[in-house]
Amino acid sequence: MVQHVEQNLQLMTKRAVKAENSAAKLRQENALLQVQLRNYKAENEALQLGQAGLAAAKQNAELALQHLLRVTTSSRASIRQLLSGAESLQLIADLLKSIDRISEVSEDGQ
Repeated sequence: MVQHVEQNLQLMTKRAVKAENSAAKLRQENALLQVQLRNYKAENEALQLGQAGLAAAKQNAELALQHLLRVTTSSRASIRQLLSGAESLQLIADLLKSIDRISEVSEDGQ
């Protein structure tokens, strides 16, 4: 009977050692999984920040495009005004030349 108890005790000891080894392995695996989880969370946050940065860059580009279109429209209007003013100045210059010629002809004709 004592021998049977000793065998049961040895068997239980072996089981306890196996259980402790399994528990140690599971604790180690759990620690590794926790590290992976932290890394994945950090990567997720970085990706979310990157998407937010991308959205902000897209919004800034859209705003810059709108400003550029306004400036282009405004500059076209200014160029039209300059051309119109240049044509007016050319007309005035031509009129002044004509007046000069008319006065020359009038002086010669007297």
